[in-house]
Amino acid sequence: MADRQGAGMRVTILDDWFDTVRGLDCFERLAGHDVTIFNDHVQAVDALAARLADCEALVLIRERTEIRAPLLERLPGLRLISQRSVYPQIDVEACTRRGVTVSSNLHSDSPSYATAELTWGLVLAAMRQIPGQVASLRAGGWQAGVGHTLRGQTLGIYGYGRIGRVVAGYGRAFGMNVQVWGRPEARARAVADGWAVTADRAAFFATSDVLSLHLRLVEGTRGLVTEADLARMKPTALVVNTSRAGLIEPGALVAALRAGRPGSAALDVYDTEPLRDPGDPLLTLPNVIGTPHIGYVTHEEWDLQFADIFDQINAYAAGRPINVVNPAVSGRPEPGR
Repeated sequence: MADRQGAGMRVTILDDWFDTVRGLDCFERLAGHDVTIFNDHVQAVDALAARLADCEALVLIRERTEIRAPLLERLPGLRLISQRSVYPQIDVEACTRRGVTVSSNLHSDSPSYATAELTWGLVLAAMRQIPGQVASLRAGGWQAGVGHTLRGQTLGIYGYGRIGRVVAGYGRAFGMNVQVWGRPEARARAVADGWAVTADRAAFFATSDVLSLHLRLVEGTRGLVTEADLARMKPTALVVNTSRAGLIEPGALVAALRAGRPGSAALDVYDTEPLRDPGDPLLTLPNVIGTPHIGYVTHEEWDLQFADIFDQINAYAAGRPINVVNPAVSGRPEPGR
């Protein structure tokens, strides 16, 4: 349920499912604040309004809880929302109208090495059939099939940003041929770093043995990867997505996997999260392996993230807010507005 400490601003942390935050080194940065931590998840407006009735500073763990206008209207004391990374789950315009500052460090100066590492873990798990081999061994069946070596194969990186650059380096370390696709500026950065760029988008999909998505989900990238793109891939190819499910056209991945192009997928992200339907095709197709959106979920990554989140709270409390994404925010509206 909840725990409290200190004085200062009334801070509420939502969705700390495994009671991790209080054990982070950076948690001491909240000393002097009155902190409440919830270890379960609720989304209903009535329940959230009750939990946040006296909250002044709200800490969100990525996109686990949506903060929309109907909820904000019932939180007259809320002054700050502090989080890290992108914020599609927050109605920023409603926050601005209500006088609520939204602070989010987009960590443009550092990649998520945890996400890059999980990406590579999924590549290895899929190509060497690790989940199936483990299950066979535990069932007394010994070897369950023959996997594939990465060396000499082609790794396609779609989106050459902070994480894509790190994953490209992992591919090189494994002896893969790395190629990149993305916006013109991304391709130019890749060429400057010594990576290959295909002649066109169609060639990128057709020639990648492992294709990993590393794009932010914004309106311009939603549904960017289409069923036609996937149909160009080899029947032996693997698609890896540790970014956002919405980058792929709705229904396209399941249809493509059923058609056999690409041959398999390794996923950490889904259209519905948390995904709790064991009958969902992405959990039942034999050519899919998945993890429950844990790319950023490591103690080390969380300590980095929450250090920024807590620094934003302290900066606001000191009258010098930082990483403000809605600079047009004004003073607190009059009661009843």
